Amino acid sequence: MTTPRSYASPPEVAAVRPTASVDLLLMLLADGRLPTSGHTQSGGLEPALAHGLHANEIPDYCRSRLATVTLVEAAVAVVARAQVLAGNGVHATELAWAARTPSEALRRASCALGRGYRRLAEQVWPAVNPHLTGRRDVSRPSVLGVIAAVTNLPADALARLVAYDDTQTVVAAGLKLAPSDPAVATLWVYALHEEIEELALRVAAITEPDDIPACSAPLIEAWAEHHTRTTRRLFHA
Repeated sequence: MTTPRSYASPPEVAAVRPTASVDLLLMLLADGRLPTSGHTQSGGLEPALAHGLHANEIPDYCRSRLATVTLVEAAVAVVARAQVLAGNGVHATELAWAARTPSEALRRASCALGRGYRRLAEQVWPAVNPHLTGRRDVSRPSVLGVIAAVTNLPADALARLVAYDDTQTVVAAGLKLAPSDPAVATLWVYALHEEIEELALRVAAITEPDDIPACSAPLIEAWAEHHTRTTRRLFHA
C-alpha cells in the first residue's frame, strides 16, 4: 500500500524568525483554524447544557469561567512566560497549575491541547521545545507561556489571548450544541470585553507560581468528570 504523499514525511519548513508583531501573533494564536485540536473542546459547555444550563445563559457561563478557571489558566500562562524569561523551567509552574486544577478530566484535556501546541511549535517556533524537553505532558497555558517567551509576546497580551480564546471556544461550541444566530454569538463575546480586560490587568504582573490565583469552579469540574463517562458526546471536553 502506498503511503499518501501528504503523510509520507513532514515538508521542509523554512526557518521562521522567533519574533513577529504582537498583532500578527495574537491573530495567529487566536485563529480557530490553528491545528491544535481546539475545535474538539467546548470549554465545558457540552456537559453544562446536558446538566440543565440554558443556551441563553452562555454569556453568564463564560463570565463565570473568566472569574475562575480561565483566570487560573491566564495566570499560569503569564507565570510560565516569566519563569522561562528568568532562565527557569516550567516545573514549578506546572505544579502550581495542577494544584489549582483538581479535576483530572480538565488536566488531561489541557495536556492534550498542550501537545497540540508543542507539535505546532516544532514547525513554527523551534525555540519553544528545548524549554519543555523531558516533559511528556505539559498543560496548554504553560506551553502558551513558553511560546510567548520566545516570541516576545507581552504578558498582558498573552493573558488577553487566553481569556478571549476560552470565551470564543465556549461560544463557538454553543453554535453547534444549541444553534442560534452567529451574530448574536459574536455580540456575546464582544460584550465580555470588560471582563477580559480586567482579567488581563489582574494577572499580567504575576511572575511567581505561588502567586497564581486559586479559583476553582466545583460545578464545572464535576461536569467535566461526568463528561468523560458519557458515551454520546460531540466534544472531547
